[in-house]
This record gives sequence, structure tokens and C-alpha cells, in this order.
Amino acid sequence: MILPIVAYGDPALKRVADNINEDYPQLATLIENMFETMYEANGVGLAAPQIGKSIRLFIVDASPFAERDEEDAEEPTEDLKALKDFKKIFINARITKEEGEVWPFNEGCLSIPKIREDVERKPTITIEYVDENFKKHSEQYSGVAARIIQHEYDHIEGKLFIDRLSPLRKRILKGKLLDITKGNVDVAYKMKFPK
Repeated sequence: MILPIVAYGDPALKRVADNINEDYPQLATLIENMFETMYEANGVGLAAPQIGKSIRLFIVDASPFAERDEEDAEEPTEDLKALKDFKKIFINARITKEEGEVWPFNEGCLSIPKIREDVERKPTITIEYVDENFKKHSEQYSGVAARIIQHEYDHIEGKLFIDRLSPLRKRILKGKLLDITKGNVDVAYKMKFPK
């Protein structure tokens, strides 16, 4: 089932999400619905707060990055091959380490349609989480995979990518953000607006 994605201004996007346990009601169905919702909106990641649920759950599927870059690249790199199969579910995640020199990357967000900005983040992360079977993992990611995880992780911490912009950039975007809150934005997927 395709769920509405909550828009900028919804309080769910600013809350630090809660851990869940194996007894969370209909978790498998929720995860399935989140993937369906993400694919319908042409996203590469979706966090539970973006569908109005303040729980520490997010999903990623980086294959669209790999497909797009494969068309541009003469020879697929190892990074591209890794992205092609990078589909994961993260529950109760905690980023324990971020390393390296910050690098800019153009980010967008399904909750903030039509706005893309360069965001600086560190290139390598270590993350601890449980999967959909509540098996514990501690893994390291770099490059675009790390970037996607960091973006979705921010959602369960009550942060948005625009929170990482300079005060000047935020002021410049203020009118567009207000339009999104009011629903004055044309999107090709189901959304729920706060005003």
C-alpha cells in the first residue's frame, strides 16, 4: 500500500524517533508499504518519520544511483556495483563513528520536494542497527552508500538536510519551504501537508 509522505512542517519530521522491539505491530507490512511508497516516489531512501511514524526505522535502495551512473560510465566501478545491490532495512540504528574529510553532495528529500542543495558530510561511517529479523549488525560504509544512510539517519534524529545548510541558504529557501508546508507544490506522489 502506498502511504502519504509527510511534507516539511509536519512535527513528525522534527522529533527524535523511538526504538522499537520485535513486537512492533505489523512491522513486516509497514516495511513492505515503505518500499512501495519509496519506489512510487522514485526515492532511494525513506524513514518512518516521513510517513508520520516516530520510530527508528529506515529503508534504502541505492540501485537507481547505480543504474544512472552506469549509463554515464564506460566501465562500472566497484562502488557502482556495490550500489546496485545496496537494499537494506535499518532498525534502531546508531551511527557510532563518522570519519574523513567532509565532501559536498547534492541532496534532495521526498518530504521537501523540488529543493536540492549541496550538503557536506564525512565520507565514511560506522553504524550499529538491527535488521528486520532483529539480528544485530555493526558495519562500515563509504561514499554514496554512507551518504544515503546519513540522510535517512538524520530523519530518525529529527533532522532534515536543510538543517545542515548555512543560515543564508535557509533564508533564501524560506519562501519555497513555506509553499511546501501550505501544499503549494506540484508532486507526482501522495503527500500529506501540515497546513
